Amino acid sequence: MHDINSIWSKIINHSGETFSQIRGQKFTYELNNNASAIMPSTTNQWLSKSVFEEALRYMPFNSTKEIQHLRGPSYLYAILMDARICGGR
Repeated sequence: MHDINSIWSKIINHSGETFSQIRGQKFTYELNNNASAIMPSTTNQWLSKSVFEEALRYMPFNSTKEIQHLRGPSYLYAILMDARICGGR
């Protein structure tokens, strides 16, 4: 089981860096004022720490299908499966 607090700390530390979605689209993300959510550069929706916590329950992912019911599945996958955060493809 992955610890959301350590994962979220890594997400905060890598804000502004480039990530890649499963189909190759590149994006960055910014944090909201209290660092409780991120907004990817290629969409206009906030993804909260709690949605990442929910996604961790399905790790490791084979694709975005396991987390399709969550907000922003392609972004969750891209960030959580990135070697800088908690995975590797």
